This record gives sequence, C-alpha cells and structure tokens, in this order.
Amino acid sequence: MTSKNLEMAANSEKAVFINQANFAKIDWQAPWLLHLAHGEMLENGVNAMVANNSKNSSIASPNFDSTKIAELLNQALAKINAEKGNAATTFPTAGMTAKPLQFVSQKALPEGEGYEAFIGKSGQIPTRDNLHDLFNGSIWLTFPKTKARLNFHHMQQIRQFGEAQGRGRVRDTITVFDENGAILVTANPDIGNALKAFDWQDCLVNPRADWDNPTAPNATAKAGVYIFGHALLEQLITPRKPLCAHSLIIHVEPSFFAKSMREKMAYLDDVLAKAVDDLLTGENVTPKQLSPLPILGVPNFWEENEDKEFYNDSFVFRSGRRK
Repeated sequence: MTSKNLEMAANSEKAVFINQANFAKIDWQAPWLLHLAHGEMLENGVNAMVANNSKNSSIASPNFDSTKIAELLNQALAKINAEKGNAATTFPTAGMTAKPLQFVSQKALPEGEGYEAFIGKSGQIPTRDNLHDLFNGSIWLTFPKTKARLNFHHMQQIRQFGEAQGRGRVRDTITVFDENGAILVTANPDIGNALKAFDWQDCLVNPRADWDNPTAPNATAKAGVYIFGHALLEQLITPRKPLCAHSLIIHVEPSFFAKSMREKMAYLDDVLAKAVDDLLTGENVTPKQLSPLPILGVPNFWEENEDKEFYNDSFVFRSGRRK
C-alpha cells in the first residue's frame, strides 16, 4: 500500500463516500460476508432502508445528523451484549476506564478531535450512512476485542508521539490491517508458511481439499479466511481479481473448524486481539509484516478459481518479496 493510499485510508473516517454507498448491491450471501455477527439482522435492516427509499437510489447523505446505520448497528450490538451477558467496551490506555461501545452520528465527533481519540475516550463510534461505515460497524460487532485493541494502540501512539509527528510505523500497520486486513486461520502450518513465501500452489491450489467452504462448512477443514478490513469488504461489493488483502496468520487446532460460526468468531476475536498486540509491540513493525493475499484466490470464495489456470496470472499472484 502506497503512502498516498495510507493517507486516504487514515482519513477515511472523515470523508463522505456518497458515490460508493449503493447498499442495494450488497450480496449478503457472498462467502466473505458470512462470518459477520448478526449478518441477517444487518441484511434485513439495510434492505428495509433501501425499500423505503422513494428514489430507489443511494441512502447516503452528507447530513451528519443522519443515524440510520448507527441505529441498525446499535440494535445488533444490543442483541450481542445480551447474548454474552456483558457489554463490549473499549480497551483503555492508562488513566482511562473502559467505556461501553455505542454507534453515534458523525456529528457527535467534536470539531478538531481525532476519530480514534474520541472512540478511546467515549466508547462512541462516529458513523455515517454509507457502506464504509456499515462494514466498519459490522467488524466492530464481529471482532469487538480486536477492534478495541487496535484503538488502544492508536491511543498509545498518540499519547507518546502526538498527532503532529505523523502516524508512524505502528499506526500505519494498524491502518492497513484495519482497512484491508484478512485472517488466514489454519490447522496446517504448511499452508500459512506457503502464504508467507508467496507459494500460491502450496497455499491455495494443492491443498484445496483442506480449505473450508463458507457456504457449506466442513468440520474437517484445515484452513479458512475471514475478512477483517472494512474497506476491503466495501471494495468486494464489486469483486475484482487484483483485490489483495493484508493478512495475519492464526494457527488453530483442527477442532476449530467443527465449531459454529459464532463460536469460531468468539474464539478468533480473543486470539486475534493477542496477535495484534504481539505484532504492534514487536521491533520494527511495518505493514510489510502482513502477508499479501489475493482475496478472490481463496478456495471457495470465487467460482473462477476452481480452474488452476486462475492462479497463473503473474500480475495478481506475484513471486513476492520474501524468499
């Protein structure tokens, strides 16, 4: 990801993505959306909003008073909190207390205050009526501990270096994963090692039978991918072969794949929160420590990748920087 793209991603919370907010295009049965917490509730809510739109067009608006998406996300959040018996909260820096999460209008963000700092202090997540913030909220619902931990590291960096010094390597890495991240979960270390080595054949082609199918889960699978980056989910509204995620690899026991999706995500949220801690507190952390993964090359994500020739596109499946 170039410095220009990083800057765009870092500022995405402040921009208004009116032209991208075509909610009617969301395919809620796409394999990369099936892990989202209470996806059916989100689907029904979004479809109702689209149906109620008299102009049958985008429901996005530059009016920051609008709270349609925030209200929908809060309904799902309340259901999740009730199921768990406790509220999802921030992970506070020193001198602060954990705050229950809540989605609010973008207008709640005070003039001149940073997006991450506001969340860390208040637990309130400024939300606009667009696809970008809908998917950002869906990831907060699915991985609340990991998202809170990323916010914690943003706050740590701001506290240590301030905003004026720029984002730095740690915050750049957070931003890339937060916007464009994916998680390769595998019970076969060879698959993860092959991804790190840009060995697409031994990662995605030869062990294809070991890959889980999100639309027909396989309890004996050895590998699966779950998208974390909300900007990546937004881009997948219009799938394109060159789309590439920046991934973390999580090793699990084979029993992981026999769990229900809800159990998988609860377990993964705990493990992933620890993994991002380890990543972001490591020496010389950079976005390059995240493994590139052409997302439509994931087995069972895209019908065209059933043909092995799909992977012979050297523009997409590159030899990479690691040897």
